[in-house]
Amino acid sequence: MRNSIIKLFMLLSLSAVTFYSSADDKSEQKYVAITSIVEHPALDNVRKGVEDELKDNGYIAGQNLKLQFASAQGSSANAAQIAKQFVANKPDVIVGIATPSTQALVATTKSIPIVFTAVTDPVAAKLTPSWDASKTNVTGVSDALSLEPQIDMMLKIKPDAKNIGYVYSPSEVNSTIVLKELQIALEKRGMKIIAAPAQRTSDISTAAISLKGKVDLIYTTTDNNVVSAYEALAKVANENKIPLVASNPESAERGAIAALGMSYYDLGHQAGKIVIRILNGEKPGDIPPQIGNITQLIINKKAAERQGITLSEEVLKSAAKIIEK
Repeated sequence: MRNSIIKLFMLLSLSAVTFYSSADDKSEQKYVAITSIVEHPALDNVRKGVEDELKDNGYIAGQNLKLQFASAQGSSANAAQIAKQFVANKPDVIVGIATPSTQALVATTKSIPIVFTAVTDPVAAKLTPSWDASKTNVTGVSDALSLEPQIDMMLKIKPDAKNIGYVYSPSEVNSTIVLKELQIALEKRGMKIIAAPAQRTSDISTAAISLKGKVDLIYTTTDNNVVSAYEALAKVANENKIPLVASNPESAERGAIAALGMSYYDLGHQAGKIVIRILNGEKPGDIPPQIGNITQLIINKKAAERQGITLSEEVLKSAAKIIEK
């Protein structure tokens, strides 16, 4: 009888230890660090999407989640310093928003899980060896877009367009990849791209002015320098009646006639789901990189008026949102 009581006591004690250990694991604070190459509406929406996904899944900053954010303010040198500081702090997961910030992270750690987002081609950027599960500490969500629908949209805005202007930063891998792919895609349709490099944000306006009289339309991607100075680009387009078409919806709010692309807020949510999977025990190297899966068309009617374009009913009806001001 005594032995039975002792065994029962030991079993109850073991159960209690297991219960409290499990409870401690559940309430243990997680640490997620987020860094972005620069702050602008598209990337800010990515960050908000990640943070909201964490919150929606019960990770509350200040309670069971330590959340840290740092912007590199457009500087690769700053991105490298932030990466070193984050790695020294040893978070559970680091989120890299945009290619330069993620490249800095990947160069700094091979062990702490990294989730990239707002990166067009992780393979070309040397973040992952392929689009398969990397078996490394890196995975994430790409914002790569098929260019054919983009060209279709350009022609719906400007049916006789032959020469397409492209303002970009030559130091951004995302932008140079799109430039090469767009050149090939346009040539197949008897069209031509005229590139205007702008190394710094302050060069955007000058680069746009250089396209005056040479192009029928200007197309922009999520180049961080360009997006950071989008109002300056839109001002040139308005003054010179050059239609402006973009690949990220936020740019329509800031002066593009049309923007066909991913919702960057939803892209952030998608990346946030991967962060949660890692916090729950999955290895980043077992999760293949993904591509954003929600696209939308935003139309700015006032921008069309300023840039001398009459929008067809077909375009207006296909828009998820129409900006009237």
